[in-house]
This record gives sequence, C-alpha cells and structure tokens, in this order.
Amino acid sequence: MTQLNEKLHLNEGWLSAAEHCPSPNFNQRPANQVPRLLVIHNISLPPEKFGGGYIQDFFLNRLDPSVDPYFATIATLQVSAHLLIERTGQLVQFVSFDQRAWHAGQSEYAGCGNCNDFSIGIELEGADHTPYTEQQYQQLARVTAALIDYYPAMTPEHITGHEDIAPGRKTDPGPAFNREHFNRLLTMERQG
Repeated sequence: MTQLNEKLHLNEGWLSAAEHCPSPNFNQRPANQVPRLLVIHNISLPPEKFGGGYIQDFFLNRLDPSVDPYFATIATLQVSAHLLIERTGQLVQFVSFDQRAWHAGQSEYAGCGNCNDFSIGIELEGADHTPYTEQQYQQLARVTAALIDYYPAMTPEHITGHEDIAPGRKTDPGPAFNREHFNRLLTMERQG
C-alpha cells in the first residue's frame, strides 16, 4: 500500500499505486462521454462480512456459489467497479477509469440516464450501517483529488452516492458514510 502522503498518479486510466486486477466486465464509453461524475458505493461479500477476497472474485466472474448461500444469488451477474478501497485502505483497480465499468445499473444524474457512460465507480468495502475506516476516507480523498486533477470535467460538485442516482433501488454508501468528513479530507488533499 502506498503511503498516505504520497501523491497518486494515473497512467492511461490506471492508478500506479493500486493492485491491478483487470475485470472482463467493462466496455468503451460512448464517443461523446468522458468521466465527469464520481459514484461512491459500498460492497461486502458475504453481506456485512469483510475480507476473504470475495469482492475480487465477484468482479472477476469467479465467485464460487458453494462458499456461501448468498453467493448463489449473485454468482452469474457480470458487474464491476473501477476501484475498490478495502477496510485497510488497500486500493484494488478492476477497470481503467477511461473505460466504462458496470457499476451503476439503471441510474440517473442531473437528468442524464445511464450513469455508467460518464461516471467512475468506487466501492468502499463496507455496509450501509457499519462505520467506514479512517484509512478508507483518506484513500478515497486521495483518489478523488487525483481523478479531479486528471479529468477536467470532474469536479467536487459532481460526487454522489449510488443511493442518489438509483433511489429506491440502492441504499449505498448508506448512513454510515460521513460525507462531511470526506469533504473536509478532499479539500485538504486538494490544497496540500
């Protein structure tokens, strides 16, 4: 894991500081779309349990449905996020930020549907009602600052939760996500 005071760099949409686990679940963004929205998610597999590498298995289409009864309900889904931030702050990237990851599903932001076309999806290993770790907040702020620097159309005003672009269908990152704390860290990271 990179030191938290080390600046993050992107190369062709990949974070140099992240572990790269390329997912097959992506495609090209439409020609007229660039990343301009950041969507924050949470994920835990099995639900509300952390560790085990099951999130990576899920995004790589190799989740074993015999390991947990819940896995049998999702093992055939083909989804991905651009980046996972584990509880320890470890960064795992599945899709280049330049590409279209399959994270948002049916969604709408500011009157525009199909948010996957123009968004970046970051998963926090967590659950709606479980506090996120300080390492996750710090890494999320660092990654977000790097994305804002790299993609001119992305600004701090265009950061949202999955629950906000798919209301009634999704609840993440949930009430446990401290947006004020994240915003403070992001401001400090961008000034630093």
